[in-house]
Amino acid sequence: MPEFLELASPEKALNTFLDLVPHSPEAVRIRTEEALGRVLLNDVVAPSPLPPFARTTVDGYAVRASDTFGASASMPGYLKIAGEILMGTDPELEVGEGQAVLIHTGGMLPPGASAVVMIEDTQAVDDEEIEVLKPVADGQNVLQEGEDVQPGEVVIQAGTRIRVQEIGGLMALGFIEVEVAEAPRVAILSTGDEVVPPAEEPVPGQVRDINSYTLSALVERAGGKPVRYGIIPDNAVDLEAIARQAHSEHHMMLITAGSSVSERDITADVIAKLGEPGILVHGIALRPGKPTILSISDGVPVVGLPGNPVSAVVVAGLFVLPAIRRLQGIRGPEWSATLQASLKTNVSSVSGREDWLPCRLVVTPDGLEAEPVFGRSNLIFTLVRADGLVRIPAASTGLKAGEKVEVRLF
Repeated sequence: MPEFLELASPEKALNTFLDLVPHSPEAVRIRTEEALGRVLLNDVVAPSPLPPFARTTVDGYAVRASDTFGASASMPGYLKIAGEILMGTDPELEVGEGQAVLIHTGGMLPPGASAVVMIEDTQAVDDEEIEVLKPVADGQNVLQEGEDVQPGEVVIQAGTRIRVQEIGGLMALGFIEVEVAEAPRVAILSTGDEVVPPAEEPVPGQVRDINSYTLSALVERAGGKPVRYGIIPDNAVDLEAIARQAHSEHHMMLITAGSSVSERDITADVIAKLGEPGILVHGIALRPGKPTILSISDGVPVVGLPGNPVSAVVVAGLFVLPAIRRLQGIRGPEWSATLQASLKTNVSSVSGREDWLPCRLVVTPDGLEAEPVFGRSNLIFTLVRADGLVRIPAASTGLKAGEKVEVRLF
């Protein structure tokens, strides 16, 4: 199969690919406490207000705010203590004119009260009376009923990845179970006659399998379920048989091929046979990652990644992770953790090709500095020594030392 006749830009390649990635996942119902990182399939509508009642945010005295107007340390106001609100109870007493009721943080505001005076802004006269040393306004130090959430309000939208705060919000409203997207199963095939399992001691000419495990970790972190199919020799018949099986059993498939032209040709030929519409992109104006293949085979996204470990990780971050997001039905923009830093040294690039440069972050007296980590794409410790990647735009011929850059964190 001819390759690299026309290199696609990374943006065009991604858009072409994602337009055809399925985005209507199957639903599974799980316990909310186990839903961290999963994706909601339905809007969450509040069945009740939150807070469910007016409550104090401080320890103090529930009062009628108007009874405190004009109070000061030099001219305090005087209020009679009418009782105490016990935590977790519905107050039976009512705050009348000139009265104050002792209340503790989180306690329910009693009828008649419109504010809470902080305990430190009062002084006891005796067991039955206090001095108010500072006035309060209506609603001060009080959370009103429904101030956080109103009944019928959509509080979490479908397509949201559940974080720790969503779990707290769901529990606060009594949702102990939620419907989430089925975690996409991602088949991972590693090819190469020279590749051996990590547990084996390589003989001269062999290397341990890296890609199966870095890609598995990336898939898992993105919310997918990686399924490793082991190491497949550079044989078209064997690769096609295993690829067809993996294609039929999973939502997505990744194949990492070696660096030689013959191995890339085998991978491309096998992917082309898996289903329609087939290969969408073969070759991207990107370094590392030029020989990337993006395909949709009968509704299953298939990505052919370079065999070099650095290339495989970079390409997976740019194309595989967005596809896994879409398979889960995630809506909205993709937020990546980034930091601004000053580039430590000049970096050259080739116009017309987007480069992604590994960088180490260094704290200096002048701020954060991005120090390039130079190394070939088959050296995994190039990434181990780095904290993130800096993008060099295709229109640029390089970046200058001292230039502000955005570091996309791993």
